[in-house]
Amino acid sequence: MTVVALVLAAGRSARFGSDKRRAPLADGRSLLAHSVEQALAVFDEVRVVLREGEGMQELGLPAGCRVVPSPDAALGMGHSLAAGVASLQDGNAHAVAILLGDMPWILPDTLRRMAQAASASSILLPSHGGRQGHPVVFGRTFWPELMRLAGDEGARSVLRSHRDCCVLLEVDDAGVLRDVDTPDALAARASPL
Repeated sequence: MTVVALVLAAGRSARFGSDKRRAPLADGRSLLAHSVEQALAVFDEVRVVLREGEGMQELGLPAGCRVVPSPDAALGMGHSLAAGVASLQDGNAHAVAILLGDMPWILPDTLRRMAQAASASSILLPSHGGRQGHPVVFGRTFWPELMRLAGDEGARSVLRSHRDCCVLLEVDDAGVLRDVDTPDALAARASPL
């Protein structure tokens, strides 16, 4: 089973107050660079969806990932997700792991387990402490619907339409629930959930 990682990082960081993708973590790496490096440690192929005109070097992204431009990123996450999944049509992956660029604390073991449990006909979601998290792994069966997404809802409509295909994977990883929307959320990294 081949699973490609798609890191969504084309948002505007409105609640953060500045470009959170560049916010430094304790080790000096940026939030986005760390998220991408976590994905590169597990997946053979990692694509990062950015705003049109942005590149790897200006965001300090590691070598080995591929940038996918999202011309309509300002219209919402659905547009970025659709652009990212459309870029996968040139490959032979059976599933795509949709990672959010502001979730750098997901453990590599969690990503490995999800890649191993993926299938072309299922939607795999991690769960920690009874709460559903990210990333979500969509089998190739669902890619046509993902490519038609628009607006800011992301893939919720696809999940609702295919509840019978959704599989929860319980993980011992609070990182699947931790995103960074504000500077306080970044500062609170060490606090328990």
